[in-house]
Formats: sequence, structure tokens, C-alpha cells
Amino acid sequence: MRSAPGTRSVPWEHLSDEDLLEVRICDLGLRIKRGSELDARIRQLYRELEHEGLAIRPVCYLADEWLSPDGQAAIGIPFFLAHPRLRALENRMMFEVEGGTPSWCMKLLRHEAGHALDHAYRLSRREDWKEVFGSTRLRYNPYFYGVDPDSRRHVRNVPDHYAQSHPYEDFAETFAVWLNPNSRWRTRYEGWPALRKLRYVDRIAREIRVRRVPRRPVVLHSEARSSQSTLGRYYARKFRVHRVGDLSFAVRDLKTMFRTSRSADPKDLASDFIRRHKRHIVDSVAEWSGARASQVSRVVATLAQICDHNALVVRGEAAPTLVRVSTYAATLVVNQLRTHRYRLTGP
Repeated sequence: MRSAPGTRSVPWEHLSDEDLLEVRICDLGLRIKRGSELDARIRQLYRELEHEGLAIRPVCYLADEWLSPDGQAAIGIPFFLAHPRLRALENRMMFEVEGGTPSWCMKLLRHEAGHALDHAYRLSRREDWKEVFGSTRLRYNPYFYGVDPDSRRHVRNVPDHYAQSHPYEDFAETFAVWLNPNSRWRTRYEGWPALRKLRYVDRIAREIRVRRVPRRPVVLHSEARSSQSTLGRYYARKFRVHRVGDLSFAVRDLKTMFRTSRSADPKDLASDFIRRHKRHIVDSVAEWSGARASQVSRVVATLAQICDHNALVVRGEAAPTLVRVSTYAATLVVNQLRTHRYRLTGP
């Protein structure tokens, strides 16, 4: 693999995925390089904040996931976005790269900037904030929450109607849409109850413009440069967080769609086939079933991992194979939605 233009080759860049997974994150020597794509996105965020007259410039650093540490005017950016080799590994392991495109990255940066603004000025402690967005005492799980796909009480920025997960996220998503210079939020959300939230953010921003950013020491949590975890352990934890339940029964079904290879270096891997068509599968199943795209994505990724573990390869033509895989994924998702189980029959 050749280095991307403007980057320097590093010792681990040419390792196989298996060997790379043995490397500790702190040993990767990662940083946000000046002039890199990631640096350009951060500078764009700062320009947008400046354009709105906001003095805050959240400290941006590499972390293990997207986050704004509790109480800190800072933004943690997943370390894998700092290098193309790590983005490729993330895509292979998780079947997507969160924030991997300029547009997606900016949506997430604006979202986390909303959290950082809240932390800096302690906005969510205000009574008028709670009146608009709700009580912050509500418990929530960022991976499992109820969604009304037709709701107009919430803006739409990142996937999966994330604004509906908790008032904190509702504010961050509203701020992200408000900050986006291309959102045209006044006309886009005309007639929506969510417009009240956008107008609140607009009013609060005008109020903050004349206030200095409170000076507090910034404590960075989950820094990549301090992580003693290997990439392998990192993904093992990630799989546990994103697990969808027991799909071991799917091995038999997948073997009817694909075939087992005994080659030491198999071609036409079923997992690669699923990876190439993942976006089509996820979008079509999510639209048809009403399930969140992230839920469908985890199911599809798990199916691909099962194919990898069982050395399954494509044995037929692409079009009918894609139909079978999509139909199977849809069946699993609908079964789970209706019965809270992925299969209807017993073992």
C-alpha cells in the first residue's frame, strides 16, 4: 500500500490486518497533522463558529470514539480518521467508517461542538434550556432508543434520528443544523415544532456572542496516545458494544447461499461481497422494515464476520446472491422487531 499524498510512511502501515491488530494504539504515533484532511475539517468547523460570532474553539484531539468529554470544551475524534491505513482497517472490521466522508465528518464535528458549547457555558443547567429540550435526568442508551421516524419535533443531522435519543443529543443535533451554513434551517424546518428549538439556539448564540468563554482547565479523556490497548482488544470491545445478539444459527443458512472454501488463500470471499453491497443492503432493508439503519448495519456486519470465520466464498452470480442475502437480512431484522428474537423457531 502506498502512502497517501502528503503523508509519511510509518512502520506499521504495511502490516497485514492480523499483525496490525497486535499493535498498541499508543504505539501508532498518531496526531492530527497540519494540512491533513482531518485538519481541514477542524479548521472548517472553526471558521463556521467564527462566522456566527462564537468565541469558543473546542480543543480537538484523537480519541477512541466521537465524543465531547463530560464538562469539557473539547472534541474527541476517532483515531482511525487520522490515517488511511487505519480507516481501511476500521472499514474491514466494522463495515463502515463513522465520519469517513467530508460531509459526515462535518456533521459529527458540529454535533460534538454543540456538546462542547453546552459544557463551556453550562447551558443545559438553565431552566429555559430544559423547557425547550427536556429533562437531562432521563436515562438513555445511545445504541438503543425509541424512534418516531415521522417526528417533526426533532431536526435531522446524523443518521438514525439521533436527536430523539436524549435531550443532550437533541440540543447537539439542533446546534449542528443551526451551525451548518448550508442547512437553510429557517425554510427547511418551517412549520415543524423543531423550529422552536432552532430559534432557541439562535437566541442563545446571540447571547453568548458578547460573553467570553469561561476559562477552565481542559481534561482530555480516552486519548488515543495514552491507550495501552491493542487494536485487536479495541475491536473486541467495540464488537461487544455493538453486538446484536446470538446469530450463530445463521452459519447453516449462510452456507446455503455461499460455499466453504478449503483454499489457504480463498478468492471471492463472501465477506468482501457483503462489504461491497453493504450500503445497498442496509438502505433497502431499513427502508422496507422501518428499522434503524445502524441496527441493520450491525446485523449485516455480523453476517459478514460469520462468513469470514467460516471461510465462505461466493458460488453463484452476483445479482441473485445479493437478493438472497438482502432477503435473509430483512427476515432477521423483522423477526427481531416483532418477537425480539432473530429466529422464530427453536434451536
